[in-house]
Amino acid sequence: MTSHLHSLLSLRQQARTIFQAGVAAANPYQAVQRAITVAENHIALQLDVTNPQKIRIGRWTKIHLIALGKAACTMAKAVQDCVPAEWLADTALVITNYENLIDLPPFTVIGAGHPLPDAAGLQAAQQVIAQLKQAQQGELVLVLISGGGSALLPAPVEPVTLAEKMRTTDLLLSSSATITEINCVRKHLSQLKGGHLTRLACPADVHALILSDVLGDDLSTIASGVSVADNSRYSEAIEILIRYAVWDKIPLSVQQVLVEGQAGQRKETPKSVEAFFKHSSHVLIGSNALSVQAAMQSARQEGYQTHLYHAALTGIAREQATHWVQHIKALVPLLKQPTAFIAGGETTVNVTGSGKGGRNQELALAFAIAAKKDKLLNDWVFLSGGTDGKDGETDAAGGLVDSQSIERIKNARFNPTNRLNNNDSYTALNSSGDLLITGATGTNVADLSVLLIYPLK
Repeated sequence: MTSHLHSLLSLRQQARTIFQAGVAAANPYQAVQRAITVAENHIALQLDVTNPQKIRIGRWTKIHLIALGKAACTMAKAVQDCVPAEWLADTALVITNYENLIDLPPFTVIGAGHPLPDAAGLQAAQQVIAQLKQAQQGELVLVLISGGGSALLPAPVEPVTLAEKMRTTDLLLSSSATITEINCVRKHLSQLKGGHLTRLACPADVHALILSDVLGDDLSTIASGVSVADNSRYSEAIEILIRYAVWDKIPLSVQQVLVEGQAGQRKETPKSVEAFFKHSSHVLIGSNALSVQAAMQSARQEGYQTHLYHAALTGIAREQATHWVQHIKALVPLLKQPTAFIAGGETTVNVTGSGKGGRNQELALAFAIAAKKDKLLNDWVFLSGGTDGKDGETDAAGGLVDSQSIERIKNARFNPTNRLNNNDSYTALNSSGDLLITGATGTNVADLSVLLIYPLK
């Protein structure tokens, strides 16, 4: 029994090590420093992390720094440590969520609401707009973008208020509209989203360093594409609102803006043919895919045979857990050595109960329940966590369960299935010591899941 317990403890630590390797690969500080090279009289900006030879060289007279997102402070610190202070404009704006707030003198650091925008974010957006309008020809606006940037920098067009824009977004979220459809509407109600940031920076040049929290790395979706072109139109936004039967429910100010836009009385979101995009560039410096690769490499270093279970795991968390267990159960007879199955992605939760937890905790608890039900008798450990260190409205990043977790939950006098059905994964995992607690990581590239399993003895 002692050796069995020891092996599970070792597996649990290895799972943590592999997860942390994935998080480290999205380390914003290192990613930014890799993307910027400063010489005596110029600066070289990386354009492709997979091709170091692809760079943009400039001799800008001044660099305006704007950082937004959960990793904004760490990314801004990286710039501060590699770009001479005299090259930077007097005002550098850094906007992040309250949990990741760090003092960075002389930069102006602003904490704002996430995931729900607030008045502080609205004020920060106004400061960003003012800073962009000061940028001149021959200068560079260096934009550091990470997950959460969209909520942190709300800038509704007049006469729409922040509350009215949020009301419109909430209606779409509850109507099963896709993120692309929601973004189409939001971009047409914003002064910054959908490429407006680049438009406002004109005639200055723009370069964006982007840490992606979006599966597939669609640049128009990350922070709602503040620095890249948007080829959707006002008419599409109206069609989406009508299609989901919310047009008559949205505020009149929103209807007014969209109708005026469709009639040509308001400027469209910037399209790719705009001349100022010729002076704009970007580079993807971190993503879920890059973190999955790092986790796979770490698992190999720990001595595991590795398999990519899924590059972009989506769908209902508890359903995906069941599918994963069934997949592994079918492979058990073929396992000849310790094996790691890695997945990236971002599942969802159908909230029908009144409990506490997040998608990663629910995935972990559901995996443990399914493994017990399907008699997965191997020694195994399953970890699922958010790379930002936060899973739902809890202090946990996710869950870390093993083949003994269900027994520990039951010994604590909880029914695992009842807790899952009440969306109360946090209580169940807390009772068994299976919460994954990391604290805020300062980055965000969606979720990572790690299954370590040994062959049957």
